[in-house]
Amino acid sequence: MPDHVLITGGAGFIGSHLADALLRAGHRVRVLDALVPQVHGPARRRPAHLDPAVELLAGDVRDREAVRRALQGVDAVVHLAAAVGIGQSMYRVERYTSVNTVGTAVLLEALAEQPVRRLVIASSMSIYGEGLYRRASGEPVEPPSRPVEQLRRGAWELCAPDGEPLVPAPTPEHKTPVIESVYALSKHDQERLCHIAGRAYGIPTVALRLFNVYGPRQALSNPYAGVLASFAARLLNDRPPLLFEDGLQQRDFVSVHDVVAACLRALAEDAAAGRALNVGGGRPRSIRDAASVLCLALGKHTIEPEITGRCRVGDVRHCFADLGEARRVLGYEPAVPFERGVAELAGWIEGQLARDGAAQARAELEARGLSL
Repeated sequence: MPDHVLITGGAGFIGSHLADALLRAGHRVRVLDALVPQVHGPARRRPAHLDPAVELLAGDVRDREAVRRALQGVDAVVHLAAAVGIGQSMYRVERYTSVNTVGTAVLLEALAEQPVRRLVIASSMSIYGEGLYRRASGEPVEPPSRPVEQLRRGAWELCAPDGEPLVPAPTPEHKTPVIESVYALSKHDQERLCHIAGRAYGIPTVALRLFNVYGPRQALSNPYAGVLASFAARLLNDRPPLLFEDGLQQRDFVSVHDVVAACLRALAEDAAAGRALNVGGGRPRSIRDAASVLCLALGKHTIEPEITGRCRVGDVRHCFADLGEARRVLGYEPAVPFERGVAELAGWIEGQLARDGAAQARAELEARGLSL
């Protein structure tokens, strides 16, 4: 395990938890973070949840000099810096491409001059598009995107070309990527750029394809921070969570603590170098069910999730992780059951203030024809 670790974007949700774990294990931690207002608020101050022992460098990953300074004396990099959110990426195309793709390119050029012993990149399940499906016979199917005409009819589920209904199945790493959004494209770019540069410059590189991460310290006022964070912001303002489609789309929710455990293993395990590995919670769950569990955990028993019957351009129907490779290569096993993780999230949420930005985010999509 490297001694001195740089976490780009490390002042945020996942990065601060990873910093805590590295410090507990006796490592030195440096963070490079732009402290963007959408995540950290307009004051752009050092967040209270970031351990005082962490060395924080305020700077943008696209700033070459800031990146060079941040790399001085470090042994490993965990690259988390990214603009996050499928919906917003569809109308802030330049920002997402710049921060995610160009920012990663700047980091890699600096790493060519100042190599490290390990590079871990946070990739995303979004690069899969739709997950893997199977016919009734068990034959695997990698379906194309749902046609807009189908979505306008409110026909949400996928069928084979001959009309046979398809059954969602765990998605393995070898599934062909189907890029459905600007965000997904930028995360795919990040992953491939890091592997290409890692091979070229002799830097062992691991990509972790994170599924739907949740837990304490999520940016509740950022409507693009994650579905549970968005639901929590609504509930804190006594408003119902807004569910797209019929709410029965399946996702894979993974606790931030399990993601941190996977990152630590990726930093230490030589067999992981050169690989892309799924990191999920190990069990599919519908968005409707996830919203109901959160309502109960927050004591909002009288608030029912609102099913909008609308969909967003770039969304997929079902996608959840096959964890076989992560188990085999990393020894990864999710340890936090969903109900326990949501109870922890709810305990942290109590007393928090959150601006409900869901309606504004929805209006932004509708104004551009990105909500059907």
